[in-house]
Amino acid sequence: MTKRALKRTVREGAFDHAQFHDDGKVRRLPVNSGGWSPLGRDDDRDQGYLKTIKPKSDGQAELLAAIDAKNLVMALGPAGTGKTYLAIAKAVEALEGGKVAKIVLSRPAVEAGESIGFLPGDMEDKLAPYLRPLYDALSDRLSMKRVRALIAEGAIEIAPVGYMRGRTLNNAFVVIDEAQNCTYGQLKMLLTRLGWHSTMVVTGDPHQSDLLPGLSGLGDVADRFEAVPNIAVVRLAEQDIVRHPLVAEMLGVL
Repeated sequence: MTKRALKRTVREGAFDHAQFHDDGKVRRLPVNSGGWSPLGRDDDRDQGYLKTIKPKSDGQAELLAAIDAKNLVMALGPAGTGKTYLAIAKAVEALEGGKVAKIVLSRPAVEAGESIGFLPGDMEDKLAPYLRPLYDALSDRLSMKRVRALIAEGAIEIAPVGYMRGRTLNNAFVVIDEAQNCTYGQLKMLLTRLGWHSTMVVTGDPHQSDLLPGLSGLGDVADRFEAVPNIAVVRLAEQDIVRHPLVAEMLGVL
């Protein structure tokens, strides 16, 4: 017996002619009584390749419900409340479910309080550090191979705020991240990009803007939208933080 045949015997059991019927090229797979079964016998398994999104706080549950019910959602809250992650997770869910034709992710290219200086490469290379958090969130929902394929075919688009002028986004799920670094004029421009059969989620923390004092328009826009019934404004708080518990304690004293 060859080494390959021996390995196959150990893996599948002894050769049995009874497992072959009409087609000699088809071999019956062994059935094991133990282990995980694709039929769902393991009740503890609650996720597949795509992780099951479950809210971990009342604020997150409110945000998920608002995204399902409204075409425009403002998600405001401190760092670690899952604003960006939940928005991108719902975007991937909508794309995979055929509810939208593409995902558009946008983020202002603003440095966090320090000058990075000259960045080498073409335009995509220069913008990559600013857009990296969006790639990270996408890669947690899809494999990077799948993300690259969707970007190549145009089903996922990641662009800075400056590239959104003059566009109409139809049949799309749009996520505007780090909106606290957008001015009032920029937010007005971004919000009016919303087209037919589209959903837009704007996320940000008004208390962590990297702009000069008074330039951020996120807080003002959210206050104005509170009175609009067809727009949901979800305000997350410290109790919604799902990162390390020290994050909530730090934000409570900083």
